[in-house]
Order: sequence, then C-alpha cells, then structure tokens
Amino acid sequence: MSDKPPACAPPGAPPTVPVLDPAAVGAKLGATDYPEPFRAAVAGRLRKRLGNPLGITNFGVNLTRLEPGASSALRHWHTRQDEFVYVLDGELTLVTDAGETVLRPGMCAGFPAGKPDGHQLVNRSDEPATYLEVGDRSAGDEAHYPDEDLRYDSVTDLFTHRDGTPW
Repeated sequence: MSDKPPACAPPGAPPTVPVLDPAAVGAKLGATDYPEPFRAAVAGRLRKRLGNPLGITNFGVNLTRLEPGASSALRHWHTRQDEFVYVLDGELTLVTDAGETVLRPGMCAGFPAGKPDGHQLVNRSDEPATYLEVGDRSAGDEAHYPDEDLRYDSVTDLFTHRDGTPW
C-alpha cells in the first residue's frame, strides 16, 4: 500500500481516510450513452461521479451542474432503482407527469423505483445550477422514456426502441 494519499483526497490526508475533494474529480461535460438524436439534451450537463472514487458500490452519487438550457436527462423513470436529487445552487425546473415545479437551493425531490412517472430537471434560468443526484444500483433495472421511442436495459447495457429493436 502506498503512503501517498489518493489524488482525490485533500493535501495531507492519511491514505485511509475516506475523504474526497470534488475539485479533484474529473468532470464529464455532456457525456452520455444516449443514441443520436438524444444526446443534445444533455450537452450542457457537467457530471462528477463522487461515489466511485470512494469505493461506493451500492449507490451512485453525482455532483451535477446544468448550464442554462441544459437537461439532467431525457424524461424517464426506473423499474428497480430509486433516485434522489438535492439542489445546491441555482434554480431548476422539475418536469414530471404532474407538471412542472421550480426547485431552489435546499429543496429536494425523490423518484421511487417502479413508479411510472417520468422526470427530468431542466435549467430554464440564465445561470448555472448545481445539484447532488443519488441513485441505487439495483440489478435488472430498466429505464423508460415516456416522451421518446427509447428504453434502456441494464442487463444488456443497451438502448432500444420501445418494441425492443436496437438503436
């Protein structure tokens, strides 16, 4: 074992302390596995995966920034995975089957697995907005996209049309 702390730990931290400085985590701007033509919706999304470098395996934690006009994802829901978001700064619009709700710093929203209510966050303001997203990693999950001819199967790790044909 190295005596050096991991690159993501604060300077001077012992190597065994599970601490992470998000500034040291690489970010992925607009990174997505969506097939074309769906990629443009998340082009202004900057995501830092915080849980992975800490060895978290049962759930994911992301620090995500949406530039003005960007979306968190296409509107979707999961069959087996819960999701939770907590707004840190800026203003985001939550879009669900029930309509739209503005989320401000300190507000949160949760999306239980198996509830077919598609959701997404959209930054309709003139400033960037940042939030934490937490989701479990239950096996056998499917994501459904009610506004698009799109479905994701975590078992095959493939996006398909609703009828199951590949993209």
